[in-house]
Formats: sequence, structure tokens, C-alpha cells
Amino acid sequence: MPVWDLSDLYASPEDPRLAADLDRAEEDGKAFSAKFSGRLAGLPGDTLAEAVADYERIEEVLGRAMSYGQLVFAGDAQDPANGRFFQTLQERVTTISSHLLFFTLELNRLEDAELERKLAGSMALRRWQPWLRDLRVFRPHQLSDELEKLLHEKEVTGRAAWNRLFDETIAGMTVTVGGEELTVSAALNRLSDRDRAVRAAAAKGISEAFGSRIRLFGLITNTLAKDKEILDTWRRYPRPGSARNRGNMVEDEVVDALVTAVRASYPRLSHRYYAMKAKWLGLPRLQHWDRNAPLPEEQDRSIAWPEAVKTVLDSYRAFSPDLAAIGGRFFERPWIDAALRPGKASGAFAHPTVPSAHPYLLLNYHGKTRDVMTLAHELGHGVHQILAGEQGYLLSGTPLTLAETASVFGEMLTFRGLLDAETDLKRRRLMLAGKVEDMLNTVVRQIAFYRFETLLHDERRKGELSAEQIAALWMQVQTESLGPAFDFTEDYGVYWAYIPHFVHSPFYVYAYAFGDCLVNALYGVYRDGQVQDFERKYLELLKAGGTLRHKELLAPFGLDASDPHFWQRGLDVISGFIDELEKTA
Repeated sequence: MPVWDLSDLYASPEDPRLAADLDRAEEDGKAFSAKFSGRLAGLPGDTLAEAVADYERIEEVLGRAMSYGQLVFAGDAQDPANGRFFQTLQERVTTISSHLLFFTLELNRLEDAELERKLAGSMALRRWQPWLRDLRVFRPHQLSDELEKLLHEKEVTGRAAWNRLFDETIAGMTVTVGGEELTVSAALNRLSDRDRAVRAAAAKGISEAFGSRIRLFGLITNTLAKDKEILDTWRRYPRPGSARNRGNMVEDEVVDALVTAVRASYPRLSHRYYAMKAKWLGLPRLQHWDRNAPLPEEQDRSIAWPEAVKTVLDSYRAFSPDLAAIGGRFFERPWIDAALRPGKASGAFAHPTVPSAHPYLLLNYHGKTRDVMTLAHELGHGVHQILAGEQGYLLSGTPLTLAETASVFGEMLTFRGLLDAETDLKRRRLMLAGKVEDMLNTVVRQIAFYRFETLLHDERRKGELSAEQIAALWMQVQTESLGPAFDFTEDYGVYWAYIPHFVHSPFYVYAYAFGDCLVNALYGVYRDGQVQDFERKYLELLKAGGTLRHKELLAPFGLDASDPHFWQRGLDVISGFIDELEKTA
């Protein structure tokens, strides 16, 4: 299995280049502050453009260092040396970036008319207009310079410290399954085992492992929710999810429309599918450990890594040779860590690092069909990050709502390529069922997660929540979303505790559903041949990075996410797959 080589960033935590980069960034940061602090209003547009370019250069140096620290820690969070290195690096970078903090705060104090005059008189400054546009979204929520600096410097002993505690706790946990000691990732993988007794044993072990630590996870969750409430109150955000939506450059109302559409579709999507699945498994009701169970006819074969790589790249190539060529770099070079080992971060991610380097992918590859789809998903992120990197450090970042576009599209390409090539009706039905389950996990489950977060943060404003209260909220959203086909044992009430998004990125999760429904609509346009030169326009969408908003990016495809009917179009794709399953069952 491939293991990444991080030396394209730095050779080791002791690499002299890392210390030299940080020392130079600190010197440059101090000089930048001395040169520009308190003077932005009087700068002509061209000089302000030079200042933004200087700011980007220093920030990219800090971004490279932090990316390296995050990846080292993710590779083995159990190693105390990695934890100390990451924490020390965070503290140093926070100190250095304090010298730069004035810049964005001062830019946001410029009046709109004043900034427009500078933009009108400078072609160089207009290059940075998208970044300035997105920065000013946060203008109404900005605090005084002193408060902003205090919050910035206290981050390392606040949210970041609680995040580290969560990560190190998960990495150090073992789960007992049938007398065998497993990592959390390996135990969760057993919930997809063919043997129902193995699934039940894994579920019991996970419940016991998290149940025995539930006070700690409850403390982390309560503290972070209260911390967020304090910040949201000071910054005058109308509700807990608003800060995330601003960062995603999407209106609260658009997210509300998505959530409302998905919740209204639970009966025709998840409720209907899991009722069928219970019959296929010969069970009167499903338990939560049956949710990801293989279907009876499904072949329980292990897919070797080379086969997975070929499957994904062939599917990408059938759509776009350019896309496949970029994706191929990840396998030709040590940019992927897919090996299973203790201490490694669970799940999967694509880290963009910085444009002057390249992304890295982390997976935990168990050889299942879902792992192949995860590879297709994360490779989509990686390709997107390389293409968007052409915009530079400040302009390459994509809002989360659009960051899932290439990943989910890559999954769909891989699935459609396999499905279209399959002629055996039974095998085709199994593939279709697997895809439906993936889509339900991406859309229904993530919206249920978002609903859980919303309820939890609303309730936390009334006071600290007990583990039992949090469990009740979790069971409420799971019962609503999964439907009457399930019985839920009481110990399922602790399963919220293993989900890192609630800790690291509050209210992130709806982005998966946003991306899936968006891609369903986008892929439908592609399959129907409704848009000429689709491949070129799609690659341009990815290359745009953060320079355009979702309305502008989707316009060439005749799509509009603010249209209330847009989400139904995406959900209809899932419902159509379930219709086909009902006909062939």
C-alpha cells in the first residue's frame, strides 16, 4: 500500500529549511506590518495590490509549514513527538501571523466607495477583487483590532487544543471486537461485514469504547459549542450555522432550502430503500449495524489496490484524458497514504497544502467497493486542488459547497463507468443498490448530521447538555432520517462521538449533500448532452478556484442553486435509482 513522502514540503520536523522559512516569515511579517499598518486607506490601487501580493507570499510560507505539521500529525497522532511538534508549530505560526492580522481588518474598514475607487484605478488590484469580495462578507461581523488579535492568539489554547485532545483520544483508542483489539477505523469497517454476528459484535465494541469515554467527548462537545456561541454573539451572527455559510459564500436561505428539500424527501429516499433492504436481508426490522451490511448476493471480494487505481483512472479518462493525466500524478509520485496502521487518522481527506507544492491524499484502504469510491472521491479533490492552484494561494481556495463538486463528480464517473459496462442484471442491481447507499450516506445522513448539530447548538444555549440529552438528540435525528425500518438499541446513542466534523468543522457536513445534489444535476446535464463543450466548461469550473461564486460557476450549465426546484432535481436522481431497484427486485 502506498505511503506518502512529505519531503516535497520538508524532509523532517528538524529540517533546517522549516526553521529558516519560519524565521524569514517572522522577519517579513514584522516588516510588512511596519510598512503598511495604519496606511491602507491612503495607498493608491497599484501599491495596495503590491501589498496583497506580499501578504499572499508570507501567508503561503506559513501555509506550507502548517500543512506539513497537520500531515505529520495525521500520519501518526499516537506518537507524542508528533503532537508536540504540531502544537509547537501552531503556536509559532500563530505568533507570526499576528503581525499580519491588521491587514484584513484594515481592508475591511475601508468604505465601499473608497475601495471601488482604488479598484477602478488599478488593473493590478482588480486581480485580487474576488478575494476582497469574499473578505468583505465578514465585514459586519468584525470586532476591534485588539479583540481580533486576542482571539487569534488564544486559538492555540482554545478550539485548536480541544481539537487536538479529540484527535489524540480517537487515535489512542482500541475497540474490542470478538476478543480482538482494533483501531476505531478498523472497528467501523467491521460494520460492513457480511456476517451479522460480526457486525453486532463491532457495534457492541464501538458502543462500549465510546460509552466509557462519553463524559470526555461530552465535555469537548459542550465546551466547543459554548465557545462558538460566545464568538457568534460577539460577531452578531444570527444563528449557529451562519458563520459557516458566510465562509461557504452561500446564503442561509439556500442552505435552508436544501435541508428542507432533503428532510421532505426522507420517505421516498431512505425510508423506502431501507424497507427494501430489510426484505432482501430477510429481517423484519434492521438494527443500526445492518445499515451498511452487504446484500445477500453481493460478492465479498477484496479489491486489490492496483485494480482500484485502474478502475478510477479509466473512469476519469473516459470523461477527460486531461483529468486522468492529472490524477495519474498522485499514483506515479508518493502523494497518497492508503496504508492501515495504528495512530493514523481515520477516514479520508485530500489536503491541498499550498500551490507551490501539491495536494496529499489520506485514505484507510480496506479493499471494499466503498474504498474504491472513496479513492475516486478524494482523487477528485486532489485534481480540483491542482487545477485551482493556478489561481495562487489566496484565490485557489474553494468554498466547501463547491469543494465537493469534483470529488462527487469523480465518484459518479467511476460508478457510471462500471454500471454502463455491466450486462448481468443481478450484478447491475447490486451495483445500483451500493450507489444508492453511498448517496443516502452523502445526502440523507449528512443532512441528519447537520440537523443534529443545529439542535445541539440551539439546546446548548440553554445550558450544558448531559450525555443523555445529546444521545436523545442523536436518536431523534437518526429515527427521523432512517425511518421505520430500523430499531435502535439504546447504546447507539453514543455514535455521535466518533464524528470528527462536529469538532473540527461545525456545520461543515451539509456541504456533502450540497455537492451530491449539485453533481447529480450537473451530471444529468452532461449525460443528456444539453451543454456543448461540457468537458472544457467543467475544467474551467475547477480552475476557477475561489474566484467565482456558485451562481456564476453553474450558469454555463444552465443551473441555479438558488432556484427552489434545483434541489429536487438532484434528489430525483436518487429516487430514480430506487425506482429502478424496485422494478428489478
